[in-house]
Amino acid sequence: MFVFVCAGCGAHLTVPLSEVALPAHAHQKYGNGIQLPVLMESGTFAVDPEPWGPPWRMWAEIHPDEAAARGIYAPVYALSDGVPGAIVIAPGDVRGTRLIPEKRGGACCGLDGADGPNMVCEACGLPVASRIDDCSLWQAVWLAPNAVRRLLVNDADAAPLSWEELMAEGKGTPPFEPVATWGGLLGTSHYWSWSPQWEAAAGQALAHLLAASQGGPVAVPGGPTEEVFQRTLDALLPAGPLERRAALAGPGMPAPDAGVDIILVPVHPQTGQTWAPAGPAASAYPVPLPFGMWLSLAFPQPCLPVPTPGAIPDGVLRDDPLPPRPHHLFRADSGTFQHTLVRLPAVRSPWLREILDNLTQHMRTRIF
Repeated sequence: MFVFVCAGCGAHLTVPLSEVALPAHAHQKYGNGIQLPVLMESGTFAVDPEPWGPPWRMWAEIHPDEAAARGIYAPVYALSDGVPGAIVIAPGDVRGTRLIPEKRGGACCGLDGADGPNMVCEACGLPVASRIDDCSLWQAVWLAPNAVRRLLVNDADAAPLSWEELMAEGKGTPPFEPVATWGGLLGTSHYWSWSPQWEAAAGQALAHLLAASQGGPVAVPGGPTEEVFQRTLDALLPAGPLERRAALAGPGMPAPDAGVDIILVPVHPQTGQTWAPAGPAASAYPVPLPFGMWLSLAFPQPCLPVPTPGAIPDGVLRDDPLPPRPHHLFRADSGTFQHTLVRLPAVRSPWLREILDNLTQHMRTRIF
């Protein structure tokens, strides 16, 4: 485990933390006036390998060769010129810091970090982190990589769970959840929605599915996977007889058929490594999914039409009434989709670039 200390004076700034993979929804902006929860589980941290935060440079100021060297292959609004390697933690895991409330950025309900670090080391005053808690943003503290140092405090940290242990633990991410809003007639209110985490993960996966399609139709498995992806794929890709087949693959599942071209596979929540198959499926295009979402797609829980007799099954809090469903079709997160697609070399293809250029129109027609 590690603690992070001030690079200026060495004061401890966090509790001991274990490293995990950066969530797919780390930079998601969700809806308008939404109260999103804390991004990171307490006791964990993740590192963003890309630059994050101010200063920003507009796309017109960046030569395409420079962008490509940074792994950006299509235009974006702006690119961060900040220091790469920002560390994100839960706000409750911070110690020895002081907030600068006047550095709230352009936020309307909280802090958004647009003005740079808004937290300083209490001991020496060095700006060390950005607190994020504005509406529609995941609550987090981002430690500035050039203002903190990582110290090992326990070299006997537990090894990452194996895929078999993750399966036995069985921590899936539910597809639906209540979402809190600000500004209702009666104050804070809630509505039942598709999970924001699912929408962000689907945006990331959809970019890979389109790149793997090679411009032709793609068929995904039936059930929840079809509900999440097929409508958007059918809207963005042409119909035709030469469709590419996608399948779910991963631990605890039978090996995909030889005719599968694309596999939807889990990402290890601790290491960030993508599950890799053996045999014929090793040549299929791997589409990464966060483990919790993949588990819920690969092994969906049955939706019982009537209350079950006798005792409630293990893991079920209640089965009467049935959980409500959102009132709209699933839509992948457009921001995460764009963020992922511009970082895939395949976006240089004219047909895929056209999809990216028409993203606003696709949002208007509720494809996203």
